[in-house]
Amino acid sequence: MGDRVTHLNNRLKRPVCASGILLFLLLLSSHVYSAGIGSLSNEEALDSLKQVLNQSVITATSKLTTGNGFLGNAGVKIPLPRSLQKAEGVMRSFGMKKQADSLIIAMNRTATAAAPEAMILMEDAVKRMTVEDAKGILNGNDDAATQYFREATSVALAEKLLPIVRKEIAQTGLLNQLNDFMRRGEKLGLVTDLDPDVETYLTQKILEGYYLMMAEEERAIRKDPIGQGNKLLQDVFRGLR
Repeated sequence: MGDRVTHLNNRLKRPVCASGILLFLLLLSSHVYSAGIGSLSNEEALDSLKQVLNQSVITATSKLTTGNGFLGNAGVKIPLPRSLQKAEGVMRSFGMKKQADSLIIAMNRTATAAAPEAMILMEDAVKRMTVEDAKGILNGNDDAATQYFREATSVALAEKLLPIVRKEIAQTGLLNQLNDFMRRGEKLGLVTDLDPDVETYLTQKILEGYYLMMAEEERAIRKDPIGQGNKLLQDVFRGLR
């Protein structure tokens, strides 16, 4: 597992291919889709789209696994489980601010450490893509690509990430911090649920964060596609028609 994660991290560190992103922008542009003369086969066009989506997966994953990852992004930062959120404010006022902050930091770092494994399943989803899937993405809503990835990977990804999250939790000592925080809250009569299932909670939050980042990137691309390129890129659109 260690070699696998190292391989994933090395891939994430590679510079983003500018031509790949440009192709993705053009593929999602309705203006380009309606222009050009198609000379590519459906297979060639689909292969091009798969290559672009693979690069998109790497880019999105990189945003969740570099720097401070989840913790450094307000949009995906993971809060305490819902069963503890109501008690959190009161417990902070009783001198447990440091414990609460440390717990949140540990949870987010655990999520960041587990996130790279998602890339494998995302790439598998791209491999299973059909021409009809590609059409749906090109003609769909501003988050059509994200919805495709969600539908294709969410169940399998949750199953894959759960044991990874569980392993990361064991390595970071997160459960000890969580249990200590809950016991303190219980003594104050603020915590009644002593089994919030943090493994499943973090797994779902990783998924939510990943798809949120994908959706944001996709919306930005559709809103401001780069209106330039070459005939080959335009033919990709024509080939999918």
